[in-house]
Amino acid sequence: MPQYTPPLRDMHFLLHEVFDAVATLKTLPAHAEIDADTLNAVLEEGGKFAAQVTAPLNLSGDAEGCQLDKTTHAVTAPTGFKQAYAQYVEGGWPSLSCDPAYGGQGLPLLLNQCIYEMLNSANQAWTMYPGLSHAAYEALHAHGTPEQKATYLAKLTSGQWTGTMCLTEPHCGTDLGLLRSKADPQSDGSYRITGEKIFISAGEHDLAENIVHLVLARLPDAPVGNKGISLFVVPKFHINADGSLGDRNGIHCGGIEHKMGIHGSATCQMVLDGAVGTLVGQPNKGLQAMFVMMNAARLGVGNQSLGLTEVAYQNAVAYAKDRLQMRALSGPKAPDKPADPIIVHPDVRKMLLTARAYAEGARAMLMYSALQLDVLVATDDDDRRQQADDTVALLTPIIKAFITDNGWIATSHCQQVFGGHGYIHASGMEQFVRDSRINMIYEGTNTVQSLDLLGRKVLGDNGAKLKKFGQLIAEFVEEEGTNEAMQEFINPLAELGDKLTKLTMELGMKAMGNADEVGAAAVDYLRVAGHLCFAYFFARMAKVALEKQGSGDPFYTAKLHTARFYFAKLLPETASLIRTARAGLAPLMAMDEALF
Repeated sequence: MPQYTPPLRDMHFLLHEVFDAVATLKTLPAHAEIDADTLNAVLEEGGKFAAQVTAPLNLSGDAEGCQLDKTTHAVTAPTGFKQAYAQYVEGGWPSLSCDPAYGGQGLPLLLNQCIYEMLNSANQAWTMYPGLSHAAYEALHAHGTPEQKATYLAKLTSGQWTGTMCLTEPHCGTDLGLLRSKADPQSDGSYRITGEKIFISAGEHDLAENIVHLVLARLPDAPVGNKGISLFVVPKFHINADGSLGDRNGIHCGGIEHKMGIHGSATCQMVLDGAVGTLVGQPNKGLQAMFVMMNAARLGVGNQSLGLTEVAYQNAVAYAKDRLQMRALSGPKAPDKPADPIIVHPDVRKMLLTARAYAEGARAMLMYSALQLDVLVATDDDDRRQQADDTVALLTPIIKAFITDNGWIATSHCQQVFGGHGYIHASGMEQFVRDSRINMIYEGTNTVQSLDLLGRKVLGDNGAKLKKFGQLIAEFVEEEGTNEAMQEFINPLAELGDKLTKLTMELGMKAMGNADEVGAAAVDYLRVAGHLCFAYFFARMAKVALEKQGSGDPFYTAKLHTARFYFAKLLPETASLIRTARAGLAPLMAMDEALF
């Protein structure tokens, strides 16, 4: 059975030594009283909950899966999930970063992100239930009416109710402009919604007493396409005037998907048959409100793959140190044993270090982004808010796509370290691989994220957001340019920054002639941008580690080794990516469709 140890030391390193998060948070009125001891204490307790309560349910939950009673449409989560959720609610974890006006603790989003990383390592399938609830809370907090906020936010904050996002329909996935669900206005101001939704995570379950569905549908006079989509809040049970639950609403689970992974998460086919809902935001502008939830979910999916990368790495390292097989080519390293532990073999180390580097780079990037979200939400400085907004907008598609691609690579490598035992369910490694695969697909496939990055976030504003982030890198490069010890990190970082700038200009010129050139280059372009981000964060981590390696703490030595591995073995991938991005559209489109 897999084991999990929360990576608190690395989290503390990033929080306090690399980003000095407390200093930033203290500049925000909502967090003026925050301190390092509070952050550390919450992280420690969150790590205990993840490791001791949800992690032991991961393997069994995967084997058992969810069960649907087709007569009552009730879905039962795997054994232990409901009890773990009750402990989660009792501990106050759902309310961690929620608004105190609705019973929240008002702690930083950064802290919430770290807790969710540990929960995702421990049990991604279980974590999807509270994770989606928090996203629903964010959408209603931003766009709900006063009545909707009064009805739903306190219950979502406490965890008494959970939430979902009901977007996808059988005939359309990412292209929401094709959806057909209809919302008919009623005389009392409510709407009757009819339609079918698929792939709805946590759409039905037995963990909470009510489920708050955020549903996209069309009004009778809605224009076609994305401009005709409205958002509605549809509870599983009607809610009485006193806040108590009434009769069942006209929404139920018609089936659950039998999936490759995340078996413990109920992925539901939802049927709306005249379900009563209320409008969220303005008519025909539902995507604006839903994107609050979707963007939160995209960051959350990146966090899911970080969690899986970390736990897979931990178990692969433990196995590699224990498993004896063959001798090192340079001679025995454990002569007192019949064979050497496989961690002495160079390629095993390459696989382990790849997973470690992808975990540590992702953690730095996600924590930095979460800190920017805290600034965005809580600052009273308009310029600072805009800077944070631009940064988060630029990094969101990179986080979703780059980190989930890396998670698939890393979990596969860690399974390979186990050899044949990695293919067996009891080891847990094959589950990490299966679970990680969905992260590249849902909340907008990674190709969609790439198109969003290059087409909208970069070329769409003539590179303004990219230039702002590039300025941060340029300032760091200038600050460390004369530091001889940093040259092994600074030089490749500066070089890649220049190359990405030139590639961006080149692709922009091509796109002016044929917009499909964006589609041909976008996936490669995003991966180059992801490596630039990781290189920047690894350089920042290396700077701190260099300054403190004389302390005798082996943590800093290990951090430097990991950074050097990243720059030597992983960053060079960008050379081939830039070349394939420049190869353009012709090799992809020249062949006639009939020849496929």
